[in-house]
Amino acid sequence: MASEIELPRSLLKFLSEEGLVASPEEEQRISNVIDKLKEILMTWIKRVAYQRRLPKNQIKAASATLLPYGVYGLGVYNVESNIDVLCVAPCFASMKVSPLFFYMEDFFIVLNNMLAGRPEVSGIHCIKDAKVPLLHFTFEGILIDLAFAKLQVTAVPESVDILDPSFVKDVDETSWKSLCGVRVKNSILQLVPDVKIFQENLRCIKSWAKRRGVYGDLFGFFGDIQLAVLVAFICQKNPSASLVDLISIFFKTFAFWPWPEPVVLEGGATLPPITRALMPIQLPSSPNEYCHSNMTISTFNKIRAEFRRGYCQTQDALKPQFDWRNLFESFPYSKSCLRFIKVCLSTYNKDELGTWVHWVKSRIRCLLLKLEELQALCDPNPTEYIDLSIRVPNVVFYWGLVPGRGNNLDPNAAREDFMRNLSIGYRGNLGRMTITIVQVSELPKSLQLADDHIRESLRLINYNPQQEMLPVYSKHLACYVVGYLATTDGNLEHPHANGWMD
Repeated sequence: MASEIELPRSLLKFLSEEGLVASPEEEQRISNVIDKLKEILMTWIKRVAYQRRLPKNQIKAASATLLPYGVYGLGVYNVESNIDVLCVAPCFASMKVSPLFFYMEDFFIVLNNMLAGRPEVSGIHCIKDAKVPLLHFTFEGILIDLAFAKLQVTAVPESVDILDPSFVKDVDETSWKSLCGVRVKNSILQLVPDVKIFQENLRCIKSWAKRRGVYGDLFGFFGDIQLAVLVAFICQKNPSASLVDLISIFFKTFAFWPWPEPVVLEGGATLPPITRALMPIQLPSSPNEYCHSNMTISTFNKIRAEFRRGYCQTQDALKPQFDWRNLFESFPYSKSCLRFIKVCLSTYNKDELGTWVHWVKSRIRCLLLKLEELQALCDPNPTEYIDLSIRVPNVVFYWGLVPGRGNNLDPNAAREDFMRNLSIGYRGNLGRMTITIVQVSELPKSLQLADDHIRESLRLINYNPQQEMLPVYSKHLACYVVGYLATTDGNLEHPHANGWMD
């Protein structure tokens, strides 16, 4: 019994050592950023009220608020996470231009300009055409995804209850979709029997999903909402179980789940209607809706395989000698596939690259479906890289081709079809995209992990594309790059750079 008590501590210690738990200093830093954003929003909404020529008393009373959602809102933030927050504004604020009253876009122009003018903010991008439109930027080194919703009120209290039907009455469709993340977060935290153990369990499962390459909803894998609902389901069914038991039960349950039978949390009064989703998961805040999913046959098969691997790995989780590193081992792409689809996105203007990449990623499911139509099943690794042999700003994806599938794939056919889809609705000059097939032996010896911090650095410096950069990995987190070591002959090795995906 003593070993069972100690095991959760050893697991949490492992997560902490791996950099997957935010330190108190990091949490305070984020809290300070959130407070500053709230102050900016209050200044912004009063400016908007003044521009609308509202009465002085209404300008003075005008208010907006900031509501967290996603993993940060659920209390499972770590150093790798974006901060998802929702700007909830009153009815007179707008996200689109009003041709009738000649109003500017209050969110995408006025607020965007206010943020862009601050020294703490960098790398700001407007993502207007996503399901949930947002501003993506870095604030004092912290990645922020700021969404927008407006309520039919003239002032939004800081303590607004989004689950209260009176507040969300008559909201527009875009605002309803934006509010969904906050509503789901609030519902889950109300429905789970123990919030603390739910958070610890979700932290573990999300870390597992990222390490094993099944996290990233745009690529057909799990997003934060799906994982949170699955973990909440296990917590509801096993209210007195320990953390280790819950992890084992999670994999045992979903390794043998009879998909497409839906996963429905207790507390959902109505069973959702029949759906064609491969892994239907009910939205707890909307009993008649399922979580949005971009899943395809390729990604469905990989998720099921990883559930079953997780089940095999955790059968001995209660034994004292159990090594958690085996469960969280990074997926060995270069050992699992012999051929890869290389998707390269580039622009001549480095300031346009972020917008182009976000646009392509928001429609990546169309490419996956086209590849499957051409009999090519692939593993769409969401990790972004930079190809230093290309002289223009770029982001590259390497997707493993399932052995025996796609031997006669014509990448140009997939590319042409996808580019036609990308050209619809894109504002600005289309970027460039190439799709090629490479053998595992042809993979570059050194690749840069292109996370947002590195992409922002590339915006500020002129790098030499002929100079190779070897990634230097954290000794605590094998897949986390802390810097780069320059080399001019391409032969320099580094003790922590033991392979780009191994």
